[in-house]
Amino acid sequence: MAAPLTLVLGGARSGKSRTAEALTTRHAAPWRYVATAQAFDDEMRARIAEHRARREPGWETVEAPLDLADALRDAGRRPVLVDCLTLWLTNLMLGERDIPAAVAALEAVLADRAAPTVLVANEVGLGIVPENVLARRFRDEAGRLNQRLAARAENVVFVAAGLPLALKGSA
Repeated sequence: MAAPLTLVLGGARSGKSRTAEALTTRHAAPWRYVATAQAFDDEMRARIAEHRARREPGWETVEAPLDLADALRDAGRRPVLVDCLTLWLTNLMLGERDIPAAVAALEAVLADRAAPTVLVANEVGLGIVPENVLARRFRDEAGRLNQRLAARAENVVFVAAGLPLALKGSA
């Protein structure tokens, strides 16, 4: 039987990463932080440094901008936080990767995980319809990914203004 899966959703700067970290650290360390961001500029490097600096001791960070399934498989029995699926999806799209195959590989690994997993994703479907094809495709792909993982997860939490709201389960 697979270990608990939690999906944490929210907008930009909503507090979803802090919420996900708190949920992950309920389990015994060491915790694995699977980071999907890529630092292409100084601003993104600063964001990544801010995230790392606020984490308590006990975290090990693995960067997996594309090969998320492998990073989860390699985590073994450690509790894992993946931050974030939205950036992972962006990396797949910009890299012209096979999104259905990548999502299927992710779901297969999640089904076999023997330790708690917390996934972070942006909820991007609450705004206006984007004005260009790429942005609309991204919004649609992100919505489909979030729906698939929410259906699979035992717990789904929506975070707004730093306040977590349980949508499913009791995370």
